[in-house]
Order: sequence, then structure tokens, then C-alpha cells
Amino acid sequence: MMARLYVSMYVCMDGWMDRLILHVCLFVFIAFLLLNRVFLQVQGTNDCSVVSKVSAAAQGYFQDVFLQHFVCKVARRAPLINRGYYVRCRAVDHCVRRFLHITENCPKRQILSLGAGFDSLYFRQQADKALNRAVVFEVDFPDVARRKAALINSNNTLRGMLDACVPSLTGPVYVSSRQYRLLGLDVREQSQVEEALGGAGLDWAAPTLILSEVVLTYMETRWSDAVISWVAKVLPQSLFVVYEQINPHDPFGLIMQDHFLKLNSTLHALRQYPDTAAQRHRFLDKGWEQCVCLDMNVFYLGLVPEEERGRVDSLEPFDEYEEWHQKCSHYFILTASRGSLMAQALLPHAPVSPLPSICPSWSLIALSVQIIPVRMEGLGMATSLLSPGQVLLTGGSSRGGRGAVPRILLRNQEGWRSVNVEPSVDLGVRLYHTVTSLPGGGLVVYGGRSSPLNPIRGLFKITLDSGGPSGPRDSEDQDTVKLCVEEIVCIGNPPPTRWRHTATVVSHKGKNFLFVFGGKNQAEAVLGEGYFLCMDQQHWTEMPVEGATPEARHSHSACSYQGGVVVFGGLDRREVPLGDTVVLKPNERGFSWERIELQPSPVPRYSHSAHVIGDKLVVVGGVWLHSSGVPGGAIINLTTHSSVEFSLDTTPVPWPLMLHSFCSELMDPEEPELLLIGGGGNCFSFGTHLNPQPITLNLRPVLE
Repeated sequence: MMARLYVSMYVCMDGWMDRLILHVCLFVFIAFLLLNRVFLQVQGTNDCSVVSKVSAAAQGYFQDVFLQHFVCKVARRAPLINRGYYVRCRAVDHCVRRFLHITENCPKRQILSLGAGFDSLYFRQQADKALNRAVVFEVDFPDVARRKAALINSNNTLRGMLDACVPSLTGPVYVSSRQYRLLGLDVREQSQVEEALGGAGLDWAAPTLILSEVVLTYMETRWSDAVISWVAKVLPQSLFVVYEQINPHDPFGLIMQDHFLKLNSTLHALRQYPDTAAQRHRFLDKGWEQCVCLDMNVFYLGLVPEEERGRVDSLEPFDEYEEWHQKCSHYFILTASRGSLMAQALLPHAPVSPLPSICPSWSLIALSVQIIPVRMEGLGMATSLLSPGQVLLTGGSSRGGRGAVPRILLRNQEGWRSVNVEPSVDLGVRLYHTVTSLPGGGLVVYGGRSSPLNPIRGLFKITLDSGGPSGPRDSEDQDTVKLCVEEIVCIGNPPPTRWRHTATVVSHKGKNFLFVFGGKNQAEAVLGEGYFLCMDQQHWTEMPVEGATPEARHSHSACSYQGGVVVFGGLDRREVPLGDTVVLKPNERGFSWERIELQPSPVPRYSHSAHVIGDKLVVVGGVWLHSSGVPGGAIINLTTHSSVEFSLDTTPVPWPLMLHSFCSELMDPEEPELLLIGGGGNCFSFGTHLNPQPITLNLRPVLE
């Protein structure tokens, strides 16, 4: 309709000047529509946020009886999103309580919330009687403020929390009471904001807490920088609290940015201030006297008591540790202060944290990866070599759901291809299980889960069907490979059910054992005991084990080594990554544990893969809480007790390469090439990413 109107007006105009004016008017109108669309999308993030906060509160992550009045319908979010909003609310609440405690004896104090949205801060603090001699000012776009005011005025519970009205206030004040003022303004318009806040009764000299939860980053950086400088100038006794995103350039960060771009809500600040150090210098350069900036992993592990973290763990089934830690590494909480009183309210510069301080040795070599032109994705899978050139994939989940049909990735002279599998027995839905190659041939499948409440019981042995292909050459023209799957009936006392464990072949006096170590289940956050299954007798056997048992863990690696096993990394009971290297060695009586002290220490990590090549343990991928980037790999020399970290050059890969919850196979020890399959996960509320194709990694440059 608009197009037809424009054409008709254009045709009717005689002079070029009239037509030029029409062009200009049309351009201005389109620009207005586009700009208004961006504003509406940014405002829409408020609606998504409050629904997620309501979900977290409903599941008991925190107490907030007021949030529900700001949503039309309660929707339950995934546990990962509930956790994410819990730590956000916990961090902001920590800073608010700290400010109110420091200023409790002041004759007057204020909270100024920029881009407040449907936050319930005033109502919660008023219910807790924490706002003595305090006034809360909230500023947001007029449309948001108008909607919030309508919700407050139409709800008896919310309206009942307001005290006496202050009729003499001027300006765009939508709700006015003695301790609460809601204003409809564009935060970027400094002169209007300053005039409106002054008219609403803000005392520029009083101690003031400024809150900004994922607000400044939606503005172009010149505007957000101006807001930070302006607040420092007009409020000499103040504390600025910011919660926002960081680390835009790693795979999670790229997906995060892409999500907000699709919402027309670009995260502008990430370009110039990509990490906590840059954010801290930003505030110091803009007039703030002191500043502390912590990513949310440091905050959660350092400032949330262990007892409280345990309570959070118990609220609902959870098995997305990789995504949880990555989410927390991409958000920060910052406090900046002006005035000696406000300096006391800063976050601690070095919170007590279980995270060790590591200074790893870095290799100058970055290993390049190459894509295999086969479509294959999944997380929580397990792989093993059926024979040279044949990799069996079982279980896991993909875009098609859980319980993927087993497949074989086959390499012959013409390259790689995927082959379907017909197992004689259905292995069912199974994630985070193990598939272990046996010395006499065949594979053994153990453990796993179908959901965090449903572990998988029993063991299965897999062999190539006698009537099927015996090797890669025989199967070049085959579309389907047949497998013989039989359940192993064992005697003795089996270990508790588990997933995220390891199952490795060890040997003692000529007998082979399947050594099961670590993992977790629906009852235990981590498991620490080791169990031995004698493969010849199919008997769970108690073997004498000397030395200190390693700390309980899951999502670690364990590789056969000199008749025993070398264990590295994992996640401990506190959900803190481990970086220790422990070897189980056979001796005359049985086995013994021996811890290897490495210099320098590798960076703690979990959800990685590992392989022994000679006397070197090669670690690839995983998740760490190290501040710089994501893990590439590490070489641990088991003879010299040294380690070196190396990075991966992922330039040939057109998509974000996420190396956690993936599998890897060493195809040929003589030609040290790793095949990496699967990987990825749920990127908080930004969508799911699964690596769509396998890749190969040539280790020779770092091994030499």
C-alpha cells in the first residue's frame, strides 16, 4: 500500500525538487521504521528475561513472589536457563545487599536502575524492609515504563507495596511514591534524563547505586561510554553495577553474537571491550576511581557458598556442565565506585575461589584441522575402532533426537564415508557411555543414561557379524554392516550404574580386566571407586589397590598405559575442573595409584579426549575455566613429567568448532592423526550448535 502511494505521488509531481524532497521524506520514514524495529527488539529482550526469571523462581532457585505479576503466563525453562538466571540474580542481589549494608546508617540513599524493564527489585527489597531511608528510581523506554505502570496499577499486590504518592514531581514519571519512581526515558538522552531525574527528586549528592543488567551493550559504544562518564560526573558518591556479556570470539561467543544479531539487538560493547580486563579499564578511563570485574564462574565458585551451590544442584536433574561453565565464562558482574564510602561496597578483588592459578607453557605451534566431507553430528556419543579404518559410533543425541542408530565411519583408498549398521540387538537410547576395544577382538559397551534420571544397566559385547565384511576393503560396496550384539552376564558385585565415566583395559599377570572409574549417576554427583571386570571369567573382581585413590570425578579421560591406566582431568564434586595426572600401575599384588607432579602444570579441564602415544599423553579439547580462549590441546610427557599447551588453527572450518562432548580416535599410531567426531551443545538460550562434520588433526608437529 505504501509503495503504491509513493508511486502515485511520484508520477503526479512535476519538478525534480519535489521528487527529491519525496525521496528524502521516504528515506527518513524508512530509517524511522528500522530504528523503531531495533528499539522494539531490544525492549523484547525484557519480556524473555522476566519469563526466564519467573521460571527460575518457580523452581526454587531464588525467592520472588512479585515477578509472576509481570507475566501473562508462566513457562518452565530448561534447567540450564534456570541456572543461568539464578546466577545473574544472585550476583546483582549480592551487590544490592552490599550497597544497602554499607549505607544503612546514611540519612539518605538511592538506587537508580537503568533499563529496569520488569525487574521486581523495589518490591522484593520493600518486602524485606531493606529500603529504610532509600528511594528506588527506575528508567526505561516510555513504552516499557507505560506497560509496567499499567501492570502495577492494575494489580492489588503490587499496588499495595507502594507507599504515599508524591504529587509534586515533574517530568515523565509513570509511577510515583515516596520510595519508588518509574520514569519513561531513553537513557542515551543525557540532558533529558538528568532533568527528569532531578524533577523526580534524585539527590545528586546522596550515596547512589546504579544498576545496569544487559542494557549498555545494546547501545552503540559511544552512547554507553557517554552514560558511564556522565554518571561518574554527576554522582560523586556512587557504585555502578553492570551485568553483561564478554568473550565474543570463541565458538560460544560467536553463537551468542549471532543470536542477538538475529534479534536486531547487536551487542555493541563486545567489539571494544571483549573481556573483564577491558571492561575494568573502561570504567577507570571514564572517571571511576576503582573497579572490579569478575566472570560468572569466578563469582559463582568464589562468592556463592558451597552449601548454597549444593542446594542449587539438588533442585532439578542437571547434566549440562559444559554449557553451564561456558555460559558463565561469557558473562561478568562489575562494580565501579566513586567516593571512599562506595569503595567498601566493591566486589572483592580476589574472591576466595577453588580455581587454581595456572601459568601453563604454550607451544608456538598451532595445529591445523581438516574437515572430512561426511555429514555426521552428535553429542554424548561413544566411538571405538572395530578394525583398522572402521570407527563405530553408538548412542548420543543429535537434531533428530536421542538414541541415534549406530553407524560406521569408514576410510578406504577413496576417502571417508558413513555406513549404516544393523545390530542384532537394539542398544537403545544411550548417552555418555563407553565403548572399549578388547585385546582379543570385539568391543564392550558399558553404562550411559537415557536421561539424568535413567541410567543404563548391563554390558554388551559387539563384534562384526561372521557373515558380514571382515574389514574395510570387503565393505567398500556395502551400504550396511551387520553387527553381533550380545549381553554379557557377569557374576560378582557390579559397580553402581553410571555415566560420564571411563572404562579402560588393564592387565595383571596375563589377565585382562575392564577397569571402570569415576562418573556420576542420579544419586551421586561424582563417583570415585574403581572396579575391575575380569573379561575371561566375566567376573567383577576385587583387586588390591595401593596408594591414595584419586579424587572422585566425572567427564575425565583414562588411557591404557604400560598395563595400567593414566587418568587426567575431569570435574570434581564442587563442579571445579581438575588438572591432575594419576597413573594406576600393576604390581606384584595388584595395582597402585601414583600421582605425577607436572612442571609446568596443564590447565585443568574436563569433557576432553586423550590418547597415549609412546610416553606422551595427548589431550585434546574440553572445557576449562581459564580466561584465555578455549582449550586446544596439551602434550603431557609421562617420562619427563612436563607439559605444554598448544592451540588449534580452525581457519579451514567455516563453522564454530566446539570440542566438548565429542569423541576421538587415533587412527594409526605410526601416523599420529586424530579423528574428532561430534561435539557441541546447548548454548544457553542462544540455540543449539552441533559440529556438522568430523575433522582430522595431525599431531606430528607437536609430538616432534
